[in-house]
Amino acid sequence: MATLYVENIPQDLYEALRGRARQHRNSIAAEVLALLQENVPTANELRARQEFFRQVQRLRARRPRITARHISTAELQREDRRRCAFT
Repeated sequence: MATLYVENIPQDLYEALRGRARQHRNSIAAEVLALLQENVPTANELRARQEFFRQVQRLRARRPRITARHISTAELQREDRRRCAFT
């Protein structure tokens, strides 16, 4: 596993990171690692996202386009009342 050293961190950023680490009950190093894992996608993650996007595009392409007029709920209720009135 690689080691990463970071220098010249602005004090306000360091304090924010330290506060976040305390809040999550982590060391600063563990908090930095968690933030990197959450926000920097790996090559495998990018491939998985691209595959998911392709699947969504295929599904959208297969979905039939609806051209019929949408009936409002008020119209549906009136139609139902008319039907019930004749029975």
